[in-house]
Amino acid sequence: MIMPHSAPPTRHVFVYGTLRRGGRNDIARFDPPPRFVAEASIRGTLYDLGSYPGAVLGGDGMLAGEVYAIAPALEARLDLLEEVQPDGSGEYIKRDVRVRVGEVEIDCLVYEIHPACIAGRCVIASGNWFDRAPPFS
Repeated sequence: MIMPHSAPPTRHVFVYGTLRRGGRNDIARFDPPPRFVAEASIRGTLYDLGSYPGAVLGGDGMLAGEVYAIAPALEARLDLLEEVQPDGSGEYIKRDVRVRVGEVEIDCLVYEIHPACIAGRCVIASGNWFDRAPPFS
């Protein structure tokens, strides 16, 4: 008996920096295209790394971001962009976080900056990448 092919379960990602709508790496421009789910926030501290941010999860601060449903192929592209390494030595580390979206919680992938990358970096107190001061030209 041949079993029908089932679609892989939907994976969600929480983005908080350049991947947000209007950002330099707007996730909507990637292929396969993601599906916007909602704006959301999670606990964390946002650091200014120059042309992009990095977040450390947890603590008392809040990170502003967006939740998207993504295909496995897009997750693989995001892993490359974020320089994720299987041994955790890359620039970002993939984490799974429960994100409240309206009345429900959704399991989301979040790219957390490697702790070695934040030494001497400024915190963006608002937790919103779009609130940072523009770079000097």
